[in-house]
Amino acid sequence: MRNAWQELSGLLLPVACAGCGRPRTELCTACGAALHGAPARRVRPSPRPAGLPLVYAAAPYENAVRAVLLAHKERGALGLAGALGRALAGCVRAWAGRPGGAGPLLLVPVPSARASTAARGHDPVRRIAATAARDLRREGLRAEVLPLLRQRRAVADQAGLGARQRRANLAGALELTAGGGRLLRHGLLGQGPLRHGRVILVDDLLTTGSTLAEAARAVGEARGAGREPSVHGVCRAAVVAASPSAFEINRN
Repeated sequence: MRNAWQELSGLLLPVACAGCGRPRTELCTACGAALHGAPARRVRPSPRPAGLPLVYAAAPYENAVRAVLLAHKERGALGLAGALGRALAGCVRAWAGRPGGAGPLLLVPVPSARASTAARGHDPVRRIAATAARDLRREGLRAEVLPLLRQRRAVADQAGLGARQRRANLAGALELTAGGGRLLRHGLLGQGPLRHGRVILVDDLLTTGSTLAEAARAVGEARGAGREPSVHGVCRAAVVAASPSAFEINRN
């Protein structure tokens, strides 16, 4: 009911750009360009947590991009999922190569805590991943969203925590769902239609990289990461936005 009310109210009430406040548009041209007007870029936080896969991001987490992400995530501006999904699709596309490449693109969203999802009335990362997958399929790429991960224990609010504290807070916090474990072991490694699928972890934001590193650990264990030379052989990652410093470090 909450989602239905949010979508209905967006049609009936006056709107303003989530990025700059310009009236009568949910996302103006300028703020849309800040979100997905540039090619996806590799990002790397410093310090880089052990096990962090290679990550592409669409834009730095600042100004209009920050405002748009927060509006979708915390204020229920669900209509922004299309623009955010388009930005995420560009990052996934950076890993995809040309249409018809080997194996489907399997978008695995980083899970939100149940309490956070209940409080917001939606799962923002899963919603963005779904719109990104639709965007990719329209281009002829095989893309599916696979919600394989879940939290196995409560974690503290990450706000205000440093990189080391975030790593400790998230260590061992994620696990595969029962169905996710079977799918990775038999669907991706067996003979099914998902065999040779390219696993791409997706999230809305990268700051310290601790969350994506923990997600990669959980996926890697199920896929037999111990037989791989590194976690880079197991999965990749894509996010809508990353801290500006992660872009600056990558340029150096």
